[in-house]
Amino acid sequence: MKLLNALGMSGGYGGVDIVMGCSIEVDRGEISAIVGPNGAGKSTAMKAILGLVKLRQGEVLLDGENITSLSPELRVSRGIAFVPQTENVFPSLTVEENLEMGAYLRRTGVDESKEQVYALFPILKDKRRQDAGELSGGQRQQLAVARALMTEPTLLMLDEPTAGVAPIVVNELFDQILHIKETGIGIIMVEQNARQALEIADFGYVMVNGENRYTDTGKSLLADAEVRRTFIGG
Repeated sequence: MKLLNALGMSGGYGGVDIVMGCSIEVDRGEISAIVGPNGAGKSTAMKAILGLVKLRQGEVLLDGENITSLSPELRVSRGIAFVPQTENVFPSLTVEENLEMGAYLRRTGVDESKEQVYALFPILKDKRRQDAGELSGGQRQQLAVARALMTEPTLLMLDEPTAGVAPIVVNELFDQILHIKETGIGIIMVEQNARQALEIADFGYVMVNGENRYTDTGKSLLADAEVRRTFIGG
């Protein structure tokens, strides 16, 4: 049993299924990358795991516990942290205040966690008294991930973490995601940058039309000529 087993998920919006029989799994200290064309249902699958999309079929197990019927708030309290693609920081609050907002459920260890995320994202320490709205796109994404880490999650879900980020910061973000993995957190990442995502992923899921078209290790998917030709290029 892995940290997360999301099995046979079918569901969507307004009675229309966006994901159909989709399964996603990840264990502690692993990265699972979900890639595929636009409109494939990648973000919907992630939202279904968080409980933002109602499932018609399937189940979501976290650490062996069936959480399919739990609200998103209760899933967060069980250790899931979700970083959406946009509107993922409070622009009128400082960097430090954003981090403290991430720790609102906690009573102890907040300062220690803050120092840990500052060590991982040094630029945030430099800018801790600046309003988040003044940060660059890449720095905002780093802050959003850092704030999620302040909840002490066991599972971190990232929706397009490198979208709209300068290429030099993309590499930095992927390195930081690898460091987070090394702390034992399970990571699920939806990412348009399929090649780089699969390069760092333990497992990859290529979604097409709401279904798992290919599922394998990141390395094996990169080595698959059909996957490369159709979804990665080259």
